[in-house]
Amino acid sequence: MKLRITEIFHSLQGESLTVGLPTVFVRLTGCPLRCVYCDTDYAFGGGQWLSYEEILAEIAQYDCDHVCITGGEPLAQKRVFAFFTLLCDKGYQVSTETGGANDIAPLDPRVMTVMDLKTPDSGEMARNLYANIEHLKSGDQVKFVICSRKDFDWAKMTIEQYNLLDKCEVLFSPSYGQVEYSQLAEWILKDKLKVRMQVQLHKIIWGEKTGV
Repeated sequence: MKLRITEIFHSLQGESLTVGLPTVFVRLTGCPLRCVYCDTDYAFGGGQWLSYEEILAEIAQYDCDHVCITGGEPLAQKRVFAFFTLLCDKGYQVSTETGGANDIAPLDPRVMTVMDLKTPDSGEMARNLYANIEHLKSGDQVKFVICSRKDFDWAKMTIEQYNLLDKCEVLFSPSYGQVEYSQLAEWILKDKLKVRMQVQLHKIIWGEKTGV
């Protein structure tokens, strides 16, 4: 069993409820989406095929409890679902970051899912698989990357339409370079939204570079 891998690296988690925790990231190659703000387009192609054993050996060298499977779009590689279970069986705290266009139902229930719902200005809103919402667990998170006030208003409407706040945590993230941190914070406070604003910690620390 093999997966196509772009990179494996050790860093601090930059987003989600585990932000700041040392984490091993396994970035899978390939993605069916082309969001306008994508910062990992280098993972669209290339990569190398590694066996489960090779990936596990690379992860083990960092002596780290947290593992995040990301992309690209990790769920586009169907062999990844068995790998999630393998990681959980080995005692790792496992999370995944998915764009929301692929079915999350086959995920091992021990995996913490961070799922985007694509906003209008992402350019990929039509690809949202809303059936995924029924498979979210209380420890999972839905993330909205906000590119504009239009995106913010759409996200508010979607939260209410799908009753998201009763299902899981909801994250609002300003699109890097498009919406100022302070602007999004003011919108959230003014509208009294019960969401968690997040910024990309890794970019604040290291800037825009790979392997962080």
